[in-house]
Amino acid sequence: QVQLVESGGGSVQAGGSLRLSCAASAASGYTYSRYSMAWFRQAPGKEREGVACINNGGGITSYADSVKGRFTISRDNAKNTLYLEMNNLKPGDTAMYYCAANLRGNWISLRGSDFGVWGQGTQVTVSS
Repeated sequence: QVQLVESGGGSVQAGGSLRLSCAASAASGYTYSRYSMAWFRQAPGKEREGVACINNGGGITSYADSVKGRFTISRDNAKNTLYLEMNNLKPGDTAMYYCAANLRGNWISLRGSDFGVWGQGTQVTVSS
C-alpha cells in the first residue's frame, strides 16, 4: 500500500518561512503521478482544515482562503514528492500538517474524505 512521510516542520517566528515535504512510496501497481495530492492541518481542539490541493500534473491548484497568497503547493513526480512552501507565517498557522493522497482519481478537493492515505504529520509552530 502507499505510505506518506512528511518532513520539514519546525518552529519559526511570525513572518518566517518553512517548506514541508511529503515523500510517497508504494507497492507495485500504484502510479503516484496519476492522482491529486493535498495538505491538511489540525490544531489542538480544532477541526481539520484543508490547506491546498494539486492535480496530477501540478498545473491546477486550490487553496484555503486563509493561506492564499502565502502558501504554494507543488510536486515533483520524478521524486514522488509533494511540497508546501509557507511564507509570511502567522501564529494562526500553528498546527500539525498532514499530506494526503487521493488514490481514486485526479479531482481537486479540500475535503478530507476524498483522500484515502495520510501521513503521520509534521508540527509547525509560529510564535509572535
